[in-house]
Amino acid sequence: MTRIHLLVDEAEKERYRRHAERAGMSLGAWLRQAAREKLAAEDPGVRIGTAEELGAFFDACDARERGREPDWEEHRRVIERSRRSGLAPS
Repeated sequence: MTRIHLLVDEAEKERYRRHAERAGMSLGAWLRQAAREKLAAEDPGVRIGTAEELGAFFDACDARERGREPDWEEHRRVIERSRRSGLAPS
């Protein structure tokens, strides 16, 4: 591990500290998590360029997931239930 020093003004530090406290984290842990989330948001993710890569992607998904995929009618019921419970259109 290595240490990184950041220069921030006192108000900014206090704002970060309050967010960390609300999350039940130390300031350092909160800053590390924020940095990881920033990097993940900028990550282009999986790029699939060939049929073989697509097959490998689906194989990896199948190996990772358990259970069964709901059929279309089950998906439609969930969607309709969500629509009925959501906000009314403006």
